[in-house]
Amino acid sequence: MRSLPTGAEAVVFDCDGLLVNTEDCWSVAESAVFAAHGLPFGPAEKALVLGRTLEAAGEAMAGHFGRPGAGAEIAADLLARVRKELARGAEALPGAVDLVRACRASMPVAVASNSPRELLDTALESAGLRDCFPVSFAADEVRSAKPAPDLYRTACAALGVAPERAVAFEDSATGVAAARAAGLFVAVVPSLPGGDLDHDWLGTSLAEPELLAWARGLGRDGAR
Repeated sequence: MRSLPTGAEAVVFDCDGLLVNTEDCWSVAESAVFAAHGLPFGPAEKALVLGRTLEAAGEAMAGHFGRPGAGAEIAADLLARVRKELARGAEALPGAVDLVRACRASMPVAVASNSPRELLDTALESAGLRDCFPVSFAADEVRSAKPAPDLYRTACAALGVAPERAVAFEDSATGVAAARAAGLFVAVVPSLPGGDLDHDWLGTSLAEPELLAWARGLGRDGAR
């Protein structure tokens, strides 16, 4: 495992399951959709949809339910249920606020999320993070969402930084694939235990002291 790069020039964060504890909201909604189809919802089913866009999750569920062609209908049902859950609020995950603020004090930061803009804004607002990100991009604002590299490339371009000079923080295989394809350094804090995700740096929480120390040292010198 590599050390976090002291010469990073920008940091791009995923949102759901990394910065904000929205995965509980999504899991409640996803479980209800599975239950409506008479099926259980456990770790394997969560892994089927984790990190996907609404549309991709709907298609994955349709395939799992044996309902080809019903992806759009299922995605609409899922969106309505997630809206309801997010309206109750979602908290920032441990270490997220401090890490984002420390990174932002030294260099540009952005969010690249596979959620639609509506849900991304709700999640960041609920967690008290919206004002920390003047730059953010949602799945419905690029040609191809994760696992394609578009979100990360778009974020880096908006920040004026080459992808290879930026760090991506991710929690899912879908997001990791996108960051890797875009050429960023990939730091991973998995939202599901037991996963073997591709990474350059791997941690268990954004609250790890190493992360805050790294962030506070960013931009202080030209070290590479």
